[in-house]
Amino acid sequence: MGELAVRELPLFPLPDVVLFPQEVLPLHIFEPRYRMLLRTVMDEDRRFGVIRWDPQEQSMAQVGCCAEILHCQTQEDDRSNIVTMGQQRFRVLDIVREAPYRVGLVSWIEDEDGVSSSDELDQLAGDVGQALRDVVELTGKLVGKPASLPADLPDLPRELSFWIGAHLGGPVAEHQQALLELTDTAARLRQEYELLDHTRRQLAARTVLKDTFQPQ
Repeated sequence: MGELAVRELPLFPLPDVVLFPQEVLPLHIFEPRYRMLLRTVMDEDRRFGVIRWDPQEQSMAQVGCCAEILHCQTQEDDRSNIVTMGQQRFRVLDIVREAPYRVGLVSWIEDEDGVSSSDELDQLAGDVGQALRDVVELTGKLVGKPASLPADLPDLPRELSFWIGAHLGGPVAEHQQALLELTDTAARLRQEYELLDHTRRQLAARTVLKDTFQPQ
């Protein structure tokens, strides 16, 4: 990508938030240390690292996603509303500074798809896409309100795998960090298929029950 493989990056740990590439994340900046972080990155390349903080374990993940600031609106009291978009993923190699905010030495990570053929990836993406459509349709039936997927749903396997990791709550939410850390698109799609297929089966069973016991 024409960038150094290793760089220092200001880090913004967020409780139970996992940012994926190409996903939009709005943030409200109010803590003094993160106001300082914002001023610094706005003067430089508008980038900082979003990384999951586990409130239970009181620990920070080792893999996060670089966020680029698309829009920043600072109020009179110096609080700011910003809109960011996920870019490359990174791995934290070391923490080089703790104050006033955390700065990590990070290396960029990308998917390595040498093992899977493009045909296999396309087939996997097709299976995942169908499972996703089924889950959305069955959910709509259960709640009595038709639901649909966005028209701009990614069709490229890697981008689709990231979109599903970012948007599916419920069964996928607890697996988000693991999905982000995977560097194999096929492996990510397989895991997502298993999660979606399990959800699809549960929803189908509940739909049958609802239809069976619904008063005529």
